[in-house]
Amino acid sequence: MIDVRAHLARKPLLFDGGMGTYYKAKPGTECEQGNLLDPAGVRKVHREYLAAGAEAIKTNTFGLPRMAAARQPDWQALARAGWKLAAEAAVETGAAVFADLGPAPDTEAAPAGSIYTAVARCFVEQGAKNFLFETLSSDAGVLEAVQAVKAQVPDAFVLVSFAVLPDGYTREGMYSKDLVRRMTESGIVDAVGFNCVSAPGAMRTLVQQLGSTALPLSVMPNAGYPVVTRTQVKYQGKPEYFAKELARIAAEGVRILGGCCGTTPAHIAALRAALDSLPAVEKAAPAVQVSTPEAPTVEKDDAFLRKLNAGKKVIAIELDSPKDADLTNYLAGAKRLQAAGADLLTIADCPIARARMDSSLVACRVHRELGLCTLPHMTCRDRNLNATKALLLGLYAEGVREVLAITGDPIPTAERDEVKNVYQFNSRKLAQYIVSLAGEGREMPSPMTVFGALNLNARNFEVELRRAGEKLENGMSGFLTQPVLSEQAVENLRHTRETLGERAKILAGIMPVVSQRNAIFMENEVNGIHVAEDIMEAFAGLDREQGEALGLEISLKMAREALPYADGFYLMTPFNRVALMERLIARLKTELLQEQ
Repeated sequence: MIDVRAHLARKPLLFDGGMGTYYKAKPGTECEQGNLLDPAGVRKVHREYLAAGAEAIKTNTFGLPRMAAARQPDWQALARAGWKLAAEAAVETGAAVFADLGPAPDTEAAPAGSIYTAVARCFVEQGAKNFLFETLSSDAGVLEAVQAVKAQVPDAFVLVSFAVLPDGYTREGMYSKDLVRRMTESGIVDAVGFNCVSAPGAMRTLVQQLGSTALPLSVMPNAGYPVVTRTQVKYQGKPEYFAKELARIAAEGVRILGGCCGTTPAHIAALRAALDSLPAVEKAAPAVQVSTPEAPTVEKDDAFLRKLNAGKKVIAIELDSPKDADLTNYLAGAKRLQAAGADLLTIADCPIARARMDSSLVACRVHRELGLCTLPHMTCRDRNLNATKALLLGLYAEGVREVLAITGDPIPTAERDEVKNVYQFNSRKLAQYIVSLAGEGREMPSPMTVFGALNLNARNFEVELRRAGEKLENGMSGFLTQPVLSEQAVENLRHTRETLGERAKILAGIMPVVSQRNAIFMENEVNGIHVAEDIMEAFAGLDREQGEALGLEISLKMAREALPYADGFYLMTPFNRVALMERLIARLKTELLQEQ
C-alpha cells in the first residue's frame, strides 16, 4: 500500500471520484448498504477508479457517522464490509485506502465528536491507517476524533475536507480560512482541503483566496453544478474540462486531488492524463476600474415600460451586484451604462446560488439615486411566502415596478442525491402571487409587471415553450432569454415569437464571450447556456483586446439575427466589464436601432 507521506513528498496524490453518485444502489437502499447487499458491485466501482489511475480510494462508508448517530443496527457491519472491499480492490495496484467519514450530526444527546470517534475506532480495528473526514460544514468534534485516532495509530494520516460554497463559507456560515487555520494549528491533522458543493472553476478561486498553507492541500470538486429533474440530480460537467481545471490547480501547488459528486472513472482517467503534463498557469485580466458617481434627480415615472409598450426596441442590461458591502463602483458602472443608453438595469438574485448584495436593495438604491429603471431578479430559492411578500411591498414603496420571477439555481449541499432549498413555490406560482397583491383592497394600488426567464438553449425546447405559455397565463408579461450564442437559439427565438405572438414581450439575451476560457467555462459550469463549438474555437490564442473585439462582433451578429423576433435586448455584462458594454450599446444603437 502506498505510503501517503512519502508519495506526497514526490508528487501529487490522485483520489477516486464520487462513489455515491456513480454506484447505483437498488431502489430504496442507501449506497453504503451495497457493502453487504451488493459487494461485487461496490468492488467493481473501486476497481474502475483504480483502473482509471487513482492512487487512493475511499471506503464506501460516507454515511456511517449519520447512521451511527441514528443507532442504525448494521452500521458497524457496513464499516467492516466497506473496509474489506476497498482493501481487496487496492491490493491489485497498491493504492492507499482511506476510511471515509462524512458529516455527523451534532446534538447534546450525541455530540459529533463521540460519533466520529466511534466510527473511526471501528476502522482502526480493521487496520486502517488513513482517514478522510469529508464534506464537513463545521469542524465540531473533528479534532476530538483525530486525537483519538492518533492515540491508537500514531502514524495515521488524517485528511479533513470541508464543503465550502464559492463565496468561501460553508452552509453553516463558517469561513473556510478559519476552518483551515484551526486544522493547521491543531498539530494533529496531516492535510486539509475542500470537496463537494463547488465546481472546478469555483474551487480554484477558493484555493487562490486561501493562499499558502502549511499543510498539504486537497481539492475534490463536483463534476459541475447539479441539474435537477423530477426524480434525479444530474451533473453534466465534461471529464476533459474537469481534468484541465484540476491540473491547473495542481500546477499551482495543490498536492491531493480527486472528485466528488458527479465525477466518474472517466473524469479520473482524464485527470490522470492531465497531471502527467501540467499546463502553464494563466493570469487573470485585471478588473475594470470605474469612478465615483454623482447622484442625479430621481425619475418617478417608469420610462422603460412606456417605451416597451409603445413598440420601441429597448435595451436592458444586467450588472451583477457586489460580493461585498461597497456600492461605490457599482453605482458608477450603472451610471455609465445609463449614459450609454440602457433603458433598464437588471440585477440577478445571487446567481448560481452564490451570495451577493441583495438584488432588491441594490435595485432600490439605483432607482433612487440614478433615476434608472431597475428589474431585480427574485428567486423562489431563498424565501418563504412571508419574506417574499415583505420584499415586494418594499420594492413597490421604493418605486420599483418590475420584477423578474425565476425558480433560481439550486444551492449545492453536502447531502448526496438531494438539494434542499426553500422553494415554497415555482416561478409560475410566484408570478401569480405577485400579480394578486394588486387590486382594490389589496396591498398594492397597481400591479407590478412580472417578467420570467426563457431558456432558448433547453434540450427539449417544446417543454420550455409550453411552460412559457403557462407563465403568461399566470400573470407574466414577457421574458428575458438566456444568451443567444448559436443558430439553434435564434431558431428557438423565432419559434417562440410565432407561438406566443405579441402577447409576450421578449428581450433576447446577448452576452459577449471574451475568451476561449470564458466560453468553455460557460458551456461547462453555467446551467442554461450553450456556446456553439465554432465560437469557442474562434477565440483560441486571442489576448484580452482581441477577445473583446471578437466577442463584440459575435454579439452584434447574434443581435442582428434575433432582432426580428424580439422587443429588445437583454445584455449580460461579463466580469463587470462596463467599458465593453458601453461599446456594445453604442454599436447596437448605431447599427441596429438607429431608427428608434
